[in-house]
Formats: sequence, structure tokens, C-alpha cells
Amino acid sequence: MTRTPVTSDKLPPLAGPFSPGVRSGNGPLFISGQVAQVPETGALLDGDVTAQAHQALRNLAAVLEAAGKTLDDVVRVGVYLADMADFAAVNEVYREHFRAPYPARTAIGVAALPLGAAVEFDAIAS
Repeated sequence: MTRTPVTSDKLPPLAGPFSPGVRSGNGPLFISGQVAQVPETGALLDGDVTAQAHQALRNLAAVLEAAGKTLDDVVRVGVYLADMADFAAVNEVYREHFRAPYPARTAIGVAALPLGAAVEFDAIAS
């Protein structure tokens, strides 16, 4: 099986040995976790969970765009929160980026995220 990587010059430098997105043949697009890295610097956005969620979703949208897709093509989203108390704030940001019918979603509280991020999103697009 062939894996075709998807990347974009609109994304920050990678923080590890992975592709921002991968497609196998004509199958779904799998998008790696995106945190609030600023594309121009690669640094984590200095801001609260709301600002970080907006930036992380912009990064996710950049991967989709590089594959000829949009957020409307997303069928599943994983949300990873360093603090579950931020769940409501992230929901508000999520509503600004996605529209009904919303993708299937899981939200998970984690001990820590890359670069000290407050939130991370991964996704699958059709």
C-alpha cells in the first residue's frame, strides 16, 4: 500500500518524524495532530486556549487545503485537552470553524501536549 504525504508551506516546521497528512490511494485523508504553532516561526502561539484552538484549526485547515479539501470534508475529529476545564471554550471555537452536520468527535483529557500546548486536533477527511 502506498502512502502519499500531504504537506503545505502554510504550516509550521514539523516537530517530529511524521507527515501533516497522509492519504492511501483514493481513501480517506488522515491528518496528524495540529497544535497552535505559528507557521512563520514554528513557535507555540502565546495565548489562551481559545487563541490556541483557533490557530490549531487554521493549521488543520491548511493541511486540508493542500489536499484539495476543506473543513466540510472532515468526518471525524479528535480533540485533546491539557485541561478538561477548557472543554466549553474549545466547543465555542469549534462551532466557529465547523458547521452542522458536525463531524463525529472525541474529546480526551491528556496529561500534556507537544510544545506545552493547551489543545490539539487531529482529523479524518473523506
